[in-house]
Amino acid sequence: MSTPRIAVLGSINMDLVAYTEQVPASGETVTGTDFRQVPGGKGANQAVAAARAGADTSFLGAVGDDTFGTLLRRGLDESGIDVRGLRTVPGVSGVAHIVVDGSGANSIIVVPGANGTVEGASGADADLIRGADALLLQLELPMPAVVSAARTGRELGVPVHLTPAPARELPTELLENVDVLVPNEHEAAAITGESDPDKALAALLELVPEVLITLGSEGSLYGARGAEPVRVPARPVTAVDTTAAGDTFCGSFAVARAEGRSPGEAMRFAAAAASLSVQRHGASSSMAGRDEVEALLQG
Repeated sequence: MSTPRIAVLGSINMDLVAYTEQVPASGETVTGTDFRQVPGGKGANQAVAAARAGADTSFLGAVGDDTFGTLLRRGLDESGIDVRGLRTVPGVSGVAHIVVDGSGANSIIVVPGANGTVEGASGADADLIRGADALLLQLELPMPAVVSAARTGRELGVPVHLTPAPARELPTELLENVDVLVPNEHEAAAITGESDPDKALAALLELVPEVLITLGSEGSLYGARGAEPVRVPARPVTAVDTTAAGDTFCGSFAVARAEGRSPGEAMRFAAAAASLSVQRHGASSSMAGRDEVEALLQG
């Protein structure tokens, strides 16, 4: 079996993570228990997840010419990710301020920085996307950039996986070029107006050929036009930090599908990877390697 190739166009941030037993209310000050500075951003997280799942991965995006930009580029490079598509632009890099409470739940404020300068997929980007087994996109870049990349993926015959986060209205031109939509249950409800995942799945399949809804502790739900839905339960674990769990799932699922695994098998692989990530602190730093994921599945 050949090594899958995954291309990711998306955001890259430096995550500034504060841990506290209870998230402060408006006007309140609380004492934290820990602080970490970790590379993140939904795009970069998915790229790292794909690389650790065993794919040859290319990342396309932008960082600033600040210290964070240098660190972010180095982090991707050290993860074995092709960074030829990562531009350096004047100004600050993207930053995410994350608060994690005692239950492992998080709240996030994202400051786009250099991510906001990405306008679309250039000719050089197309060279990196061409021949990939999947192109992964999210919505932390300007919408014209996402639409442009999705169109490029379709023109090159590369399956386009879109994580519609943060949730917002999805242009018809974008949906027309998406092969696999991967929302969480809240995003699926926001897009369709349906709070029931099964009804949301049916509604989303009117828009795109394949849909995978992540349901947190309830697992995941997959559907394709003309096929019976597939539901896979989550692995029972005690979470300490859910940051990037969804990105871990998305990147791992794309790799497993590119390897020819069935949707159910790919969902189980992704669920195992995500279950390992939530038991550790941080975003990309929490992601397990392929050997560890396979060992968990076999064990």
